[in-house]
Amino acid sequence: MDTVSVSTKYQVVIPRAARKQLHIYPGQKMQVIAYNNRVVMIPVRPIQEARGALKGIDTTIARDEKDRV
Repeated sequence: MDTVSVSTKYQVVIPRAARKQLHIYPGQKMQVIAYNNRVVMIPVRPIQEARGALKGIDTTIARDEKDRV
């Protein structure tokens, strides 16, 4: 586990191992969420990267009429 410090400008450096594992690159946007007394940073990815992520999912699930908008 890596430890980081918060600078006087409230900046942190994401450790190299985490950057490589998550494919984070310079200038990339991150969503920051305060959750259960923690700071969670989620990389914002283009919607095109999600293409094919749900391939093979069962779409025959019966839905209620009220769920259809």
